[in-house]
Amino acid sequence: MLRPDQTIVESHVACPSCGSSDARTNYADGHGFCFSCSTYFPPESVSREGFTYECLPWRNIDKTVMSFFDVKTKIDTEGKPLAVGFKYSNGSHKVRLLDKKGFYIEKNSNGEGTEKAGLFGKNRFAAGGSKTLTITEGEIDALSYYQVLRSPVVSVQSSACAVRDCTVDYDFVNSFDKIYLAFDNDAAGRDALRGVAKLFDYNKVFHVRFSNRKDANEYLQAGEDQELRNIWHNAKKYLPESIVSSFDDFKQILSTPPKEGVPYPFTKLTELTYGIRTGETVLFTAQEKVGKTELMHFIEHKLLKETPDNVAAIYLEEPKARHLQALAGIELSRPVHLPDARVENTELFSAVQKVIGKDDRLHLYSHFGSSDPDVIIDVIRFLVSARNCRYVILDHMSMVVSGNSGEDERRALDYLSTRLEMMVKELDFALIMVSHVNDQGQTRGSRYPTKVADITVTATRDLQHPDLQERNSIYLRVLYNRFCGKTGPAGKIVYDQDTCSFKEEEYADGGFNHTLVPRHDNDNWQYGERQIVA
Repeated sequence: MLRPDQTIVESHVACPSCGSSDARTNYADGHGFCFSCSTYFPPESVSREGFTYECLPWRNIDKTVMSFFDVKTKIDTEGKPLAVGFKYSNGSHKVRLLDKKGFYIEKNSNGEGTEKAGLFGKNRFAAGGSKTLTITEGEIDALSYYQVLRSPVVSVQSSACAVRDCTVDYDFVNSFDKIYLAFDNDAAGRDALRGVAKLFDYNKVFHVRFSNRKDANEYLQAGEDQELRNIWHNAKKYLPESIVSSFDDFKQILSTPPKEGVPYPFTKLTELTYGIRTGETVLFTAQEKVGKTELMHFIEHKLLKETPDNVAAIYLEEPKARHLQALAGIELSRPVHLPDARVENTELFSAVQKVIGKDDRLHLYSHFGSSDPDVIIDVIRFLVSARNCRYVILDHMSMVVSGNSGEDERRALDYLSTRLEMMVKELDFALIMVSHVNDQGQTRGSRYPTKVADITVTATRDLQHPDLQERNSIYLRVLYNRFCGKTGPAGKIVYDQDTCSFKEEEYADGGFNHTLVPRHDNDNWQYGERQIVA
């Protein structure tokens, strides 16, 4: 017959420590255990009376280090150490039992555990207060490395929740110039390493490689303090595991089916490009006031309605309210942003809910005039890695570097477009960018965005045409298409201001009813007179 502490009363339930949805099991005597992060949950009736709590040396970690991190040992009336408590910044504790393997969580006075507490030890160091930050896989390893380095060291709660913890404290971690990842030398540690490294610029991430031992504390217990220190100083920049050479690798690569693109709202453009795919950058170019932002609204609406994926919207010239009104207007087929629209807020909100579908799916970024490309690069990396956005819309590139001019602007745009294209391939998301063009049809400030984009689409429109329908007509043309090579006219779309909708019309390859057309001349996209098609 099973004892109460062996009898399962509930299994495959959520774990509040690591976030797993089904790894925890609860037993008849009131305790629980998570088989993902090895956290032990004691019965609620555990008494705190009759014990002392002291900062004691443990596993070759000095008392001064234990005191610095406020790590205390629970001792019974007979002087026997029972558990070690690691205090988190929100006042909760992760308690390690000494008489058996396992952990449990003591909540703070507000009933909060460690699930949203982030990184252990972060409250001991100022954000950006040093050039380096070391992140370990466990609290004991953080204490061990701090003892030999005496520089900022923090820890994730476990490999299973490493990405979650670093996401909670993303700004804190990203404030350091160099981020050293010292995770365990096992499969779980390597998985955590890959997940956390993706959150940050690879130029900042260094990989601390343990060789003959599993983690930092094993070196400390073996008296190999200097070797542990040397391992840290010899850390190299983290590189993704991107080199393959075996036939098995090639077979697996070739067995992956081609990506299905999400259709554009415009049939002809979809026909030429096969839709929007992750791992590609699409650049839309046009002169000012052509209607690029409206085109982006329709593409965003299509992505939200026809995919289950998260979407990031970075519109640098558009307030958030106007952005949401645009999505609602497309859904309701009327211009809800106009003063005479007379649309109730409840109807607006209901339309937006219908488009987005669920909470935490559409992520809007508010821009505050920064002219540093690294700000946008970090924001996009965070939205893709930490918020799981598969599609990112950036409207428009020139605003990112608006504080620069001349040669500085060109360098900044070259840098921005190159880094974004590298990130698209690294993190496998779709980036749809917008860029203004000058009177010669070249992307403003730099020609580099058109060189790195996988697909370039230009939009033209005659804002002064005497015919109203023609003034509201946008002509699309695919200038460059790395995916399949198809280029040329990609449809005429006529915007209906009364219904906030586009009507698509075909136009002949020889030209369209517009006075300007892009032509290719020595790698420069320029505008010239075009043939009028009857």
